[in-house]
Amino acid sequence: MTHAHLTTWIVAFILFFVALSLQKNGKDKVVHMILRLFYLLIIATGVGMLFSISNIDILYVLKALVGLWIISMWEMILIRNKKGEKSTILWVQLVVAFLLVLYLGLSLPLGFTPFM
Repeated sequence: MTHAHLTTWIVAFILFFVALSLQKNGKDKVVHMILRLFYLLIIATGVGMLFSISNIDILYVLKALVGLWIISMWEMILIRNKKGEKSTILWVQLVVAFLLVLYLGLSLPLGFTPFM
C-alpha cells in the first residue's frame, strides 16, 4: 500500500505542475479533472495505510491532516491562478506543508526512515 500511496503522490505532483502550466492557454480542464481523481486516490490509499497500522500514533494522524492541507493548497492555487488572483500566501503554505509532511513521512516507522 505504501508504494501505491507514494506513486499517487508523485503522479499528482507532476499533474499539478502540468495543470498549472496549461492554465495559461486555457487547456487545463482535462488535466485538472485527472488531478482531482488522483486526490481521491491519495486519500483512499492514505486512509488504507492509516487503518492498517495496529498502533496508531498521533503523528500519523497529523501527517494525514498535513497531506490534506497540501491537497487543498494545490486546488486553491489552481483555482486562484485561473481567476487571475494572487496566490503567494498559498504557495508559502504549500512549501511549509510539504516540508512538514516530508519530515513526518521520513521520520515515522512506516516506510523507510532516514531520520530515525
